[in-house]
Amino acid sequence: MKFPPSFLDEIRARLPLSEVVGQSVKLKKEGREFRGLSPFNSEKTPSFYVNDQKGFYYDFSAGKNGDHFNFLMETQGIGFPEAVERLAGMAGLAMPVATPEAAAAERRRATTLEALEMAADFFERQLRGASGAKARAYLAERGLNVEAREKFRLGYASAERFALRDYLAGKGCSAETMIEAGLLTHGPDIAVPYDFFRDRLMFPICDRSGRVIAFGGRALAKDVQPKYKNSAETPLFHKGSNLYNLHNARKAAHERGTVVAVEGYVDVISMSLAGCPHVVAGLGTALTADQCELLWKMAEEPILCFDGDKAGRKAAFRALDTALPLIAAGRSLRFALLPEGQDPDDLARAGGREALEAVLASAKPLVEMLFLREAEAQALDTPERRAGLERRLREAASQIRDENLRRHYFDDLRERLANLFGRSRQPVSNGGFSRRGRSFGREAGSRAPLAASQALLQTSLFSAPREAAAPRENLILMLLINHPGLLARHAEDIARLDFAGATGKKLRDALLGMAEPDLAPHDLRDMLVARGFGPQIEALSRDATISTLWCVRPEAHENDADEVLRQALALHHKQRALNRELRQAEMVLAQEPSEANLAFLADIRAQLSALEGVEASIEGFGARSGREEKSV
Repeated sequence: MKFPPSFLDEIRARLPLSEVVGQSVKLKKEGREFRGLSPFNSEKTPSFYVNDQKGFYYDFSAGKNGDHFNFLMETQGIGFPEAVERLAGMAGLAMPVATPEAAAAERRRATTLEALEMAADFFERQLRGASGAKARAYLAERGLNVEAREKFRLGYASAERFALRDYLAGKGCSAETMIEAGLLTHGPDIAVPYDFFRDRLMFPICDRSGRVIAFGGRALAKDVQPKYKNSAETPLFHKGSNLYNLHNARKAAHERGTVVAVEGYVDVISMSLAGCPHVVAGLGTALTADQCELLWKMAEEPILCFDGDKAGRKAAFRALDTALPLIAAGRSLRFALLPEGQDPDDLARAGGREALEAVLASAKPLVEMLFLREAEAQALDTPERRAGLERRLREAASQIRDENLRRHYFDDLRERLANLFGRSRQPVSNGGFSRRGRSFGREAGSRAPLAASQALLQTSLFSAPREAAAPRENLILMLLINHPGLLARHAEDIARLDFAGATGKKLRDALLGMAEPDLAPHDLRDMLVARGFGPQIEALSRDATISTLWCVRPEAHENDADEVLRQALALHHKQRALNRELRQAEMVLAQEPSEANLAFLADIRAQLSALEGVEASIEGFGARSGREEKSV
């Protein structure tokens, strides 16, 4: 069977080679590579190396090298098809079925890539021509020379409505292919599709192999909004799963031992020209879990370097919530804080490589940024506010899934609290901040601890069911699917949602990546179905818990849907935080039985019970059909 190249690329992207090799060879991390004894020869001194960034192994004793597939074929004596099947299973991918439809889809993929490459070439030539004078002047003003234009394949999309369409049509490219590539604006109300990008400086966006899969465009007219816009979601391009300049930064990141993520395309280019080529950028969305995984494939502690203004600081703080559930030993983030009012482009042009490296070298660890965020949230001039800080830190650290790392975070944050409040003031012992039997408000040993009996452990205080978040998660997802306008309005809160199910998280990430102005519900559904979410959307539509709610339906007024979404988001964040506290409180009570810890646990239970009544008010909102729409 001939496997689609895209399928083999996906296996390589999902599976670190060290994970595959490590099942049969004992590997030890050495610098940026792994080292072990040769699986092909008997040897006492290791001469076998694995490089995850390159996706290759090298055996100097046997003179062999190869990738994932070669390794299985060489060490297990199997053929290529069986190696593909085993690796697909490890990567969680279903094997492609050799059908006429699959073959046609792969041909469409190849044709779409060709159209995007031709578009990139067209934009480059437009920038060099007479119509690109305004774009060239803008680049010169930003200090981007011919070298930058050529290395990053910068281009210009003219203001004409059909310039690219007519050019590609002349090359034999069909309108259907242009639409699938995201190059044309189309829809039921548009008689003749026209160019998606017009009068914009163009930045090609490439996959990890360097193939053009989308574009970013910067408006050159001052009154045009949005100033930056990316290609819409396509079968090849998902904003939340890609990074700008990934293909160029991979090798440099391997050589430097780290990778830097910034906010803008020009930031990437300026830093690269200044001597820091190991830099990538997001694509107009908050940092996603998929983008974290891409960064961790290049370095154990990527550096996030955001603008030195309120928006940049807010983006850095928002990235904490995305990263906390994902971090573990060898998987964290650092944060480089720029001077007030500067972005990486400003710093690169003013101070060059030396200034950039000074800022990057002083990057703060994730735990410090977490403490900084919560300590800055409000004044700490009363006991209640100091307790609030402790609670927020406990809630945040409880998101860490790795048990050992979570314990170390609690220890670190406890020490930071002690330093902030003064050594004589002991932090509360609840939720992981206890230490050596010390309880809030008294020294250990001042009173015998209250033991929790076995009978108490069997009561509903401990045995009550955990979370019942699925109905609310389904409600949130259906509100967003049927009312796409809410996506941009609540993007920040939606990105921070901690869903119980993996499928819900994937659908949430896909929705965030598809947020576009004036996107119709049926267009959004078509895009989701194209990405394989059809069965999940059907299941959500059949959910009896939410199907009777008028506000969920597409014909409901968006204001009604917005009101319910706001309530659901608030409840979701609250309940998830309380459940994290509950788990931690139970652990603390088991390790340190005391009246204070027992009372804290009971308080959490009471708050969870109170939420159930609030939830009922949401479930009854607008349940009758024919609800009148609010006036706007």
